[in-house]
Amino acid sequence: MFKKILIANRGEIAMRVIRTCKEMGIKSVAVYSTADAESLHVRFADEAVCIGPAPSSESYLKMSNIIAAAEITNADAIHPGYGFLSENAKFSKICEEHEIKFIGASAEMIDRMGDKASAKSTMIQAGVPCVPGSEGIIPDFKTCIKVARETGYPVMLKASAGGGGKGMRAVWKEEDLQNAWESARQESKAAFGNDDMYMEKLIEEPRHIEIQIVGDSNGRACHLSERDCSVQRRHQKLTEETPSPFMTDELREKMGEAAVKAAEYIKYEGAGTVEFLVDKHRNFYFMEMNTRIQVEHPITEQVVDYDLIREQILVAAGVPISGKNYIPQLHSIECRINAEDPYKDFRPSPGKITNLHLPGGHGVRVDTHVYSGYTIPPNYDSMIAKLITTAQTREEAINKMKRALDEFVVEGIKTTVPFHRQLMDHPDYVSGNYTTKFMEDFEMAELED
Repeated sequence: MFKKILIANRGEIAMRVIRTCKEMGIKSVAVYSTADAESLHVRFADEAVCIGPAPSSESYLKMSNIIAAAEITNADAIHPGYGFLSENAKFSKICEEHEIKFIGASAEMIDRMGDKASAKSTMIQAGVPCVPGSEGIIPDFKTCIKVARETGYPVMLKASAGGGGKGMRAVWKEEDLQNAWESARQESKAAFGNDDMYMEKLIEEPRHIEIQIVGDSNGRACHLSERDCSVQRRHQKLTEETPSPFMTDELREKMGEAAVKAAEYIKYEGAGTVEFLVDKHRNFYFMEMNTRIQVEHPITEQVVDYDLIREQILVAAGVPISGKNYIPQLHSIECRINAEDPYKDFRPSPGKITNLHLPGGHGVRVDTHVYSGYTIPPNYDSMIAKLITTAQTREEAINKMKRALDEFVVEGIKTTVPFHRQLMDHPDYVSGNYTTKFMEDFEMAELED
C-alpha cells in the first residue's frame, strides 16, 4: 500500500481524498496556488507545498511543479481528483516515468477514451450501442454534408477533443450546416487547440444517464448502477440523482452490462464513468467515458455504502475488485452549490464569505472546502459545496433536500441555493419528468421582499 499520496487538485475534492487517506493510514500532501493558501485542504493535509501563482496554467496544470512537489515530499502516488490533469495522458505517463503511481487511467487508456471519436470507434468494436453518425473524424466540409445526409437531420456536430459543451452545434437543416461547421471548429480550436470534428444523430428529448464502473488490473470490472445527470445548464450539470426516476430494472441491467462490457473490453483500471444518452423510448447510446472520479460520485457512495476514493486507491495498489454489481437500496440527490447569482443568468460571484451555516441531520452530507471568512478566488470553478441528501424514497430525499437548502446560509456572496430550492418544487422535477432540455424553459421566480 502507498505510504504517501499527493493530491494534485484543490477545493472539495482535495478534502475528500485527504479524508480517505487519513482513514486508510496514508499520509497526504496538498498542493496549492497562492490564491488557495487559506483553503481547508492546505490545513488538513499532513504536508502542503505551494506550486505557483493563481492562474491554473502556472500551478494546478504545471506538471513539472507537481512532480517536483511529489519528489521533495517522497510521495509514492498522485491522486488527480477531477478536472485539471485528471485525464491528461502526458501527465499519467510522466508519473509512470518518475515511478510515481498515477491513481487513475494509464496514458494509453486516456488516449483511447479521451478523444471522443476514437472512443466511439472503440465502443462500436466492443459491441456497445452508439449514436449513429460519422466513423471517426470528418476530414472536410464536403464529407460533413455527405455524413449529415446519410445520418439524417437533426444532427449534432461535436469537437473530438471537446468537453463542457464547447465545440458543439445542433443543426436542424442543411442550409445551417456550414455556419455550424465553421463556428464549432473555431471554438474547439480556441478551447482545446484542436479543431477535429465528428457528427452524431441528434437525440431528441434525451436524458443524460451515466453508469459508475470500477475495473482492476486483472481486467475485471463491475458497475455501481446509474446516476441521472439530465438537469444541466450549457452542458454543465447542476444536480444529479440515483436511481434515475426514468430507469427500469430491465434498462438498468442492459446499461450496466454495456458499461461493464466497455470497461472490460479496454481492460480499464480504476474508477470511471460510462455516459449514455437515453431517448424517450429508453433506447440508450454511448456518449463518452470519463476516466476519473466524477463530481457527483457521493450519491453513488450513499446508496450502495461504498467509498469510491478508497476503491480507487486499492485498485491502484493492485488489489482486485470483488466483481459484484451494485443496485441502489436508497435514493440520493446532489445539488451543486456554486458561487453564482441565479437571478442574473448565473453570473459568477467570487468574494469573501462573511457568514456560513451548513445544514446537518440524518441523511444530509456536505462536501466543501469553504468556511466563514474564506475568500472565494475568481480564478477557478465556481463550485463551493456539494449538498447531498439520502433517504428511503425519492419523495423523502426531495423533502430532505428542501429542508437542508432552507438551512444552508451563505452570506457575503451570491449562490445557487435559491435556484435549487425552486427546482425542488418544480412539478416536472418532482414528477421525474425532465430531460437535458429542462433548463431551457426554467425561469427563476421573483425574489421575495
